[in-house]
Amino acid sequence: MAVTYIWTVNSMMTLDASAEEPNYVVSAAYTLRGVEDEYSSEIQNTAFFEVGESVDFIPYEDLTEEIVLGWIQTQLGPDAIGNYEYCIADQIANQINPPVTPQPQPLPWG
Repeated sequence: MAVTYIWTVNSMMTLDASAEEPNYVVSAAYTLRGVEDEYSSEIQNTAFFEVGESVDFIPYEDLTEEIVLGWIQTQLGPDAIGNYEYCIADQIANQINPPVTPQPQPLPWG
């Protein structure tokens, strides 16, 4: 089975940029969670947006999670998203098949 990735916006911070654009979103905390069978791993981070540069203004009350996730994913770009997914998949693979690690042993002559 393959890893399923789930994006979630956890919180947002706003700034009253102007009378025309109140509650401009300047940051969004998010989680990318990977799930495979009963195993899971996640990465949490925050994306920051510049007023008037990073995202198109949409009134706060009209925002959806899909819109904000689009902003986050655009800002990250395909390489960073691929790196996140690789890290999560690797962590899940290590849960499924834990790596063998060397163990200390008492000296046989002691």
